[in-house]
Amino acid sequence: MSHQAEVVAKEKAVAEKRASAYQSVRPNVDIHEDKEGITLLADIPGVSREALDIQIDNEILSIDGRVELPLPNGAKADYAGNQTTRFQRSFCLSKELDGEQVEATLKDGVLALRIPKRQEFTPRKIEIRTA
Repeated sequence: MSHQAEVVAKEKAVAEKRASAYQSVRPNVDIHEDKEGITLLADIPGVSREALDIQIDNEILSIDGRVELPLPNGAKADYAGNQTTRFQRSFCLSKELDGEQVEATLKDGVLALRIPKRQEFTPRKIEIRTA
């Protein structure tokens, strides 16, 4: 193996080790349903908006957030006793929920997702007219 190939292989191994250094945690979640949809509240303390990824793919809702430990300017960590935390959770959404209309807010370490029901699944009142 050439020196260049060894360097590339070592860099790849270090990158894989860093990726696996995240401790994965399933955040606590509360789900509330009403006649218009559901509200999902997930506890993800320390996760910034920039480090949060929310996706819906084939009716699977995925939440992925990372807590990054800040370093002083110009500092580089060669060794860290604390691992950063990665919050991960997935949910299978019902077909009656409208994944295109999801609203997300993040405040004080709580992620709130509002997922409305599709129009055709929302209860409606029928008006009665006199003939």
